[in-house]
Amino acid sequence: MNRPSAPNAPDAPALPRLALFDLDHTLLPIDSDYEWGEFTQRIGWTDPVEFGQRNAEFYAHYQAGTLDVHDYVRFATEALCQRGPEAAAAAQAQFLREVVEPAIRPQALALVRQHQAAGDTVLVITATNEFVTRPIAQKLGVQELLAVELERDAAGWFTGAIRGVPSMREGKVLRMEQWLAARGLAWSTVHSTFYSDSMNDLPLLERVNAPVATNPDARLRTLATQRGWRILDLFPQG
Repeated sequence: MNRPSAPNAPDAPALPRLALFDLDHTLLPIDSDYEWGEFTQRIGWTDPVEFGQRNAEFYAHYQAGTLDVHDYVRFATEALCQRGPEAAAAAQAQFLREVVEPAIRPQALALVRQHQAAGDTVLVITATNEFVTRPIAQKLGVQELLAVELERDAAGWFTGAIRGVPSMREGKVLRMEQWLAARGLAWSTVHSTFYSDSMNDLPLLERVNAPVATNPDARLRTLATQRGWRILDLFPQG
């Protein structure tokens, strides 16, 4: 005897959707942290020979996954801390105008807008410090930014130290968990997509529902291929 059919269960409510983006070499075809260092040389804030050599060394460590982010941030913000807020604001605007804006690609903007139009919450999560990246995120039309936060002194100016957990490697997962918890959310209550180019971001790529290897470096491209992750070549590298 056939059993009566069970009534259709009501559709479960859709989970909130998050679209997470790394910044450098993912949404931008440049490394904004490195380019800020190069920019400080051009405007006379740093010595081109000494600073340029150390900046290149730090960048090589980042690519190799061996960067001490605390040492790097102290180095990268030293001139900024010394110049003070007024000079820093002027340099920040000039950097955005001369270096960042020409590097913004329409296909990157279109991808961000696609997620926003779908109702997704879009975040930029980057290992570059907040001073460099907040204007960039705003230029991209993204309000939610998780970047390396900078400690401030009693007068409200940067000290060169990092405040809290740096958003780098495993730190990106921790910072996202803090962001989720502050909103009463958890990984299990959202659907998350993360776009990144770098093996440095492997911990977060492995944590989200939908990892997207975006303009991936050689190691990440190989891994993404092995794991069947989506690969997106948003723009040519190099």
